[in-house]
Amino acid sequence: MKKISILLFALFCSLYQLKAQSKKKAHRGHSKTQKHKSSKLKLVWSDEFNYKGLPDSTKWGYDVGGNGWGNNEAQFYTKADVNNAVVGNGFLSIIVRKEKHENKEYTSTRMVTKGKADWSFGRVEFRAKLPKGRGTWPAGWMLGSNINTVGWPQCGEVDILEHVGYDPDTIVGSIHSTAYNHVKGTQKTKRIFIKNPYTEFHVYSCEWDTNRMIFLLDGKPYLTVLNEHKTEKEWPFNNPMYILLNVAVGGNWGGTKGIDESIFPVRMEVDYVRVFQ
Repeated sequence: MKKISILLFALFCSLYQLKAQSKKKAHRGHSKTQKHKSSKLKLVWSDEFNYKGLPDSTKWGYDVGGNGWGNNEAQFYTKADVNNAVVGNGFLSIIVRKEKHENKEYTSTRMVTKGKADWSFGRVEFRAKLPKGRGTWPAGWMLGSNINTVGWPQCGEVDILEHVGYDPDTIVGSIHSTAYNHVKGTQKTKRIFIKNPYTEFHVYSCEWDTNRMIFLLDGKPYLTVLNEHKTEKEWPFNNPMYILLNVAVGGNWGGTKGIDESIFPVRMEVDYVRVFQ
């Protein structure tokens, strides 16, 4: 009887060990699958800014003018001017200067991939160092490529990076659509703390598919917007979108607490822009 008990105990221990190993393998396999799932996205477009002079004209165009851009902004956006957009030392610099141009007191640049490249789904990343000072309004964002046909906000807007100088050490990620936008005060948005945005580079990114849009800072998600699967009024983001980079001055949001004229010139430095699909 004693021998039988010992044998049963040994058999129980063996079965327990096999079960534990099976669970461990299953867990390891799950982790591997998750990692593989993330690695499915591959680089499809980028500007590493490893050249000198004006931004690459095969990749970037410009929105030009001083019409306030729907936000009563105080700058004039110039076209292909090295005083406002120049590449060197491995970085793109978007420079804001206090200088009169037509009807505006400041000049800056708004670079766009519109008409050159756009994407449906994937991940867009910027690695950037932000300008400091009250009145600045740097942004890295996307608009629907059908904006000339359907207008804003029907085209959809994704603000991967926005920062206003009067609110230091913070960034904001947002989406705008017909149903959800800042005019109505219904935009899906989140404001978070960021350490040393003016002296250190950070990675600002957004990853999206047909079901969700995830905003990340230095690889860490901080906002997820789910597709309600209703209409394009809520989710126009299945359509192709293009990238914009700019630094505005003043405006309805950036100029809420005025403009510190002593800070200029200021610049946003961009290490790279990358798109993965």
